[in-house]
Amino acid sequence: MNVGDALPPLEIPVTRTLIVAGALASRDYQDVHHDAELAREKGSPDIFMNILTTNGLVGRYITDHLGPEAVLRKVAIRLGAPNHPGDTMTLTGTVTALDGDTAEIRVVGANRLGHHVTGTVTVTLGARA
Repeated sequence: MNVGDALPPLEIPVTRTLIVAGALASRDYQDVHHDAELAREKGSPDIFMNILTTNGLVGRYITDHLGPEAVLRKVAIRLGAPNHPGDTMTLTGTVTALDGDTAEIRVVGANRLGHHVTGTVTVTLGARA
């Protein structure tokens, strides 16, 4: 692994089930994550993914690529465009720094509306990386 290396993209179909299950798993019972009618009343075209689900998907993206021995040390993300049912979020990553067995990876997750998530992940590399 070298600075500038790109991770392969990962396409994640955003389904209603993924959005609701992620919200429930993270104990986020806000109606905008499970009730389409109430989400529309609040100005959204449909339910949308919560940040904790996005955070988990970003972590999965990194560990799927680097292997089970990789340890996430820091995940710093910012949300942008919402993920709605029917979207596809494509995660991409670029290695921005290396220090011994620690890497920093810039991650972007985009959908049809633009960037859903941007941020950095600091990870201790396993034997596979």
